[in-house]
Amino acid sequence: MKILIITLEYPPQIGGIASYVFNFAKSLPPEELIVYAPHLKETEVFDKNNLWKTYRLKPFWWLRPRWFKMFLQIRKIVKKEGVEKIYLHHILPVGQVACWIKRFLKIPFVVFLHGTDVEMGTDKKNKRRKFVRICLEAEKVVVNSEFLKNKLLNKTEGLSNVVVVYPCPGEKFLQPSDKEVVEGLRAKLALNGKKVILTVARMAEGKGFPHLIRLLPQILQKVPNLVWLIVGDGPKRSMLVNEIQKNNLQNITRFLGTIPYEELPKYYQLADLFVLLTHKDENSEEGWGTVFLEAAASGLPVVAGRVGGVEEVVDNLRTGLLVDVYQDQSVVSGVADLLREENYAKELGSAGRERVLREFQWKKQIDKLN
Repeated sequence: MKILIITLEYPPQIGGIASYVFNFAKSLPPEELIVYAPHLKETEVFDKNNLWKTYRLKPFWWLRPRWFKMFLQIRKIVKKEGVEKIYLHHILPVGQVACWIKRFLKIPFVVFLHGTDVEMGTDKKNKRRKFVRICLEAEKVVVNSEFLKNKLLNKTEGLSNVVVVYPCPGEKFLQPSDKEVVEGLRAKLALNGKKVILTVARMAEGKGFPHLIRLLPQILQKVPNLVWLIVGDGPKRSMLVNEIQKNNLQNITRFLGTIPYEELPKYYQLADLFVLLTHKDENSEEGWGTVFLEAAASGLPVVAGRVGGVEEVVDNLRTGLLVDVYQDQSVVSGVADLLREENYAKELGSAGRERVLREFQWKKQIDKLN
């Protein structure tokens, strides 16, 4: 069956949805797959390395409705490629396009929801009406956790087509990186003889950066040879840099910025612990957390903030520790204990990797759509 994936976030763009879509695509038969994605710099080089066909187009124009240009593009692709089903991300506005394609060309579609799109799609009456209509017209509505499924059903009525498909880490995270490369990176970052904690996340609300910065001086009292690696960028970067300077943490912090997805595994593999203190903010809370599974696949124990779908990703006391980010001593003890008790940390890391191999494989999750 010929499947067309429509997405507005896709590599080489970096981000959770982009990596989700790419890893999902890699798990489908390439001869049956077509991807529609925005045109970005260096897309030709990236797309040549994939076995499936990718259309890179500009989806919007200045006329209203702006998405009508995308409709014309998708209609042409569907006819040309013999598409039999559409998998779409970004329910608004892409869902409007899918509904029209279904109406005029009789092609069914599946909606994928990732978290914030549920909040944004239901926060106003007009958008909520469009959101619900698109979900009802979809063959299936795919969510990334039981938490998000419950939230969706609480905000809508009449949906009986909701399926949970857990996002999974890419295969690269299960494969050991070249030891010389990892050790070279360790030397470059001055990590020899250090205990390394790693955070991979967008610098935004709900990720818990200020909480960890505030508690690091207490953690350093217990683990004085600590270094914190931060991979990511975002709107809160300047504020976080200022807070690190105020707390005199410049010497133990390494801001690495945005790292290409395929380069991430070696950073996980040189760390001792993954820490991301997720928490609820004013507008939303974490619906999932694939980075925790990337850490687990790398054999790395995690300390995670107890919120939303994160409780489904991290098996508390078995693959890592779930903490209340507002309970300071719980966070300090959790991080410090896992850095000092190597055997316990390795036990959690091994259990996390085994769980990924057992439960969080793309093929197993995609089979739920059949």
